[in-house]
Amino acid sequence: MLNFFKKLISPFSKIKSLLGQKIKTLFSQAPDESTFEHLEQLFYEADLGSSMAAELALKLRNQSRKNSNPETLILFLQQELLKIFPPITPLNYTESPHVILMVGVNGSGKTTSLAKLASHFRKAHQSVLIAAGDTFRAAAVEQLETWAKKLDIPLIKSRPGSDPSAVAFDALAAAKARHTDIVLIDTAGRLQTKTDLMQELAKVRRVIQKQIPTAPHETLLVLDATVGQNAIDQARIFHQFTPITGIILTKLDGSSKGGIAVAIQKELKIPILWVGTGEGDQDLSPFQSEDYVNSLLGIS
Repeated sequence: MLNFFKKLISPFSKIKSLLGQKIKTLFSQAPDESTFEHLEQLFYEADLGSSMAAELALKLRNQSRKNSNPETLILFLQQELLKIFPPITPLNYTESPHVILMVGVNGSGKTTSLAKLASHFRKAHQSVLIAAGDTFRAAAVEQLETWAKKLDIPLIKSRPGSDPSAVAFDALAAAKARHTDIVLIDTAGRLQTKTDLMQELAKVRRVIQKQIPTAPHETLLVLDATVGQNAIDQARIFHQFTPITGIILTKLDGSSKGGIAVAIQKELKIPILWVGTGEGDQDLSPFQSEDYVNSLLGIS
């Protein structure tokens, strides 16, 4: 299955960041104090976060004393950024069904990302079942119904406003009976400030474990790359109520900054597993740190 994912076209060429070119321009003349002030500002504007911006500016300051050649500094920065991203350990999909809980705020691309994952698993010859657990929005159920029909994947749903936990419970019962490989459970786009809704998410998790004690095997948080540092705040709150095992970063092609992936990894230590760069079912790819950093810095 992993070999299939590797064949997908890398999405990182769609990143519109001009960070690397701006750094080269900045160091085209002998650096002075204002150079490093501007450098830190560049990092901050690229959504790397304030602490990371200061840290990288200091490292480049020290490195420039040895060699201030712009190309050399870009390569140095490349290696510093790559250190932030740990190797991603391949998941074990031997337990069946493998349960994936999808969480995230409204508008992050959560439901579409779920459908994209379903498509990838299906093309990798895995049997898939979808649970429409976002019962608070009729449009979310309708969206999944459309995807399920397009992808020819079974969907478990209930009436609008019904208990999301009951949908999850029924979906897992059906998956066990049908010997399904993968179960993808959608949830409401809960605002991270709404404690009652977040507690409902925790309830969904408990109900899942009544069916399968080791589930969910993955809890994937979908974050919109265009919201910048707000994405980190969202992740912190979600992680309190249901431990996040991985992140799907969507709309990466819509961000002219692109550095939010660095900030997320630095601040949260939660692996970014997938990136989305479009609306099609092919527009989701495994996160590759080297490709990402190279695109961010304009390294071909």
